Amino acid sequence: MDARQDGQATVELIGALPALLLAGYVAFQVLAAGYALTLADGAAEAGALALASGRPASQAARDALPGWAADEVDVSVRGGRVTVRLRPPALSAAIAERLTVTGSAAARPR
Repeated sequence: MDARQDGQATVELIGALPALLLAGYVAFQVLAAGYALTLADGAAEAGALALASGRPASQAARDALPGWAADEVDVSVRGGRVTVRLRPPALSAAIAERLTVTGSAAARPR
């Protein structure tokens, strides 16, 4: 083995590490956004069902979300439509804002 090649694998790993970390972070953000979309759809449906049964839709939608989402959600009710906007968890508020998802559901209010 040539003395110039000693440590080459370490140098290559250090060079590739930022790309690996970035790929992992992007994968996490995509999964977090998908999970947030599923939660927003479920919360909107819960709100619409509450609206159809004469209960407060906004509170029902908020109750359908996990605790971490309490500060990351906006619920609006217009007519018979419940819309839930949810920001997924992210390291940066700017990224979370760009990945905000929306779920909506409709019901006939009593």
